Amino acid sequence: MEQFPAPPLPDWIERQLRPGTRRFLVDVGAYRMHVSEAGDGAPVLLLHGNPTWSFLYRKVAAALAGDRLRLVMPDLIGLGFSDRPRSASEHTLEAHARWLGALVDRLALRDLVFVGHDWGGPIGLRALADRPAAARGLVILNTVVSPPREGFHPTRFHRFSRLPLVSDVAFRLLGFPQNALHRVQGDPNSIRGDVARAYRYPLRRLSDNAAPLALARMVPDGRPDHPSLEPLERVQAFVTSFAGPVAIVWGDRDPVLGRVRKRIEALLPKAAVTRTEAGHFLQEEVPDEIARAIRRVVY
Repeated sequence: MEQFPAPPLPDWIERQLRPGTRRFLVDVGAYRMHVSEAGDGAPVLLLHGNPTWSFLYRKVAAALAGDRLRLVMPDLIGLGFSDRPRSASEHTLEAHARWLGALVDRLALRDLVFVGHDWGGPIGLRALADRPAAARGLVILNTVVSPPREGFHPTRFHRFSRLPLVSDVAFRLLGFPQNALHRVQGDPNSIRGDVARAYRYPLRRLSDNAAPLALARMVPDGRPDHPSLEPLERVQAFVTSFAGPVAIVWGDRDPVLGRVRKRIEALLPKAAVTRTEAGHFLQEEVPDEIARAIRRVVY
């Protein structure tokens, strides 16, 4: 599998990563996906969501430094240091799953444990639904694994993302929501200073920051023909039939997806559940709990 050099990182970001982290680009079809990788051993695929990048998992990677694990942490297409699609209309759940599936195939990831957060959950699970033999375990972190129920009301954040012009100005010109990640945390100080700056850095230019708004609009809005619904049905079918070990680690103080936990527990009644006082980006607040859940599923 051919790898391409990753763009260099500023020293102030590099210093925050687990020592020995390897970075490279992989051709996944029309675009190249940026991957951070640490360690060697059993493969663990850790996928972030909107609007973050693989930096989100650096504390989890550090907590697992003593384990024989190959931690594979890609950036979704359009985010982090992965390529940007030519059109915002390319951002669909099905397309992201196809790109991620190509990465799984290119890296020959087999018998993997998948860790998914935010949009990374359904994107990764949709990719695995097409290659069920590739997964041996799942770790679910403040995400969704099914279509919304009838009568679903999008969050205020997602309703805002559909306001014409206003949302374009906020997302594209004012750096929203990258500059407000601390507001959805249990501890707002968990995303401050150089940590907050690192999340903003890959999206600092207007030409690079179309994905956050496009991914926000990927959330179903009540229309029966929304393009995310059918892939989410495939995700639900996959997880409810999955026979391997499953763990859920949840941030109860998440104003975005916190209310979804009960639905996921009902769909995955055998999953080991760890509830925490973290917010949405729980990797910043409870990395040790996530690392323990990964170990339980791997070993």
